[in-house]
Amino acid sequence: MAQAARLIKKYPNRRLYDTETSAYITLGDVKKLVLENTEFKVEDAKTKEDLTRSILLQIILEEETAGAPMFSSDMLAQIIRFYGHAMQGMMGSFLEKNVHTFMDIQKRMQEQSSHLYGANPMLNAEAWNEFVKMQGPAIQGLMGRYLEQSANAFVEMQKQMQNQTRNMFGGFPFGGFGATPGKDGDNKN
Repeated sequence: MAQAARLIKKYPNRRLYDTETSAYITLGDVKKLVLENTEFKVEDAKTKEDLTRSILLQIILEEETAGAPMFSSDMLAQIIRFYGHAMQGMMGSFLEKNVHTFMDIQKRMQEQSSHLYGANPMLNAEAWNEFVKMQGPAIQGLMGRYLEQSANAFVEMQKQMQNQTRNMFGGFPFGGFGATPGKDGDNKN
């Protein structure tokens, strides 16, 4: 039987209450739950509204302002531009799948490093850091190739959608739908 997610209630005074430990906790404690892969749900104590995403975004904001940000300003601006865009859902799915792929690669690296450094190299931070330094160029190359393939697949999907749209609406008297793009991007009739 699957264990229910740990319930954390957020009170109007902005305090977080862990119902499992019957104690107030901080965002740092919630971050620890995330790092321990503990399933949890944060809900408003009064309205029962799910606030989990909001709390996770607060943790990301704290991490981003703590000194070594993961996201550049340009990347954050690009993400913001996708909100309200027709491709918003696809972008979310694309990012999520890429994060899962990155996690799979990390898991494989940990498995490979266990042959060199023992059963759990993550316990020995120095050994893990050494392994990652040795594998750095290979990892960057692997991720670069993966991202290039992923981008190419995304562009190909976009072209297929454009072709399907042209085929679907080509018979209608709308301007431009029946046109075929030329080499320079101009439409030819």
